[in-house]
Amino acid sequence: MNEVDVLRLVVSLIFIVMLILACAWITRRAGWLRTGGQQAIKVISSQSLGAKAYIALVEVEDARLVLGITGTQISLLHTLPPAEAGTTSVQAVTPAPGFAATLSKIMKGR
Repeated sequence: MNEVDVLRLVVSLIFIVMLILACAWITRRAGWLRTGGQQAIKVISSQSLGAKAYIALVEVEDARLVLGITGTQISLLHTLPPAEAGTTSVQAVTPAPGFAATLSKIMKGR
């Protein structure tokens, strides 16, 4: 193996590692790896108010909380009673499927 072959090998390995890291970053930023298990806290809805501020409607145990969220703090704005089944005006967001389900769905589409 001469120097050109070694350099080509090293550059190829660095490229592959950078590609893997870029894919992981994109996957995390896109939210494709959210777990869909039963959680004690559910974000029902959220509305952006600006660059770093938004309002979120969160369901916790037997109450719904309206939270004001900024880059530095979270404030409780209002507490709502629990939603009755079938009478809620805001539908809960269904959680994204797990990684295995997403991968199998992509592979079946080929």
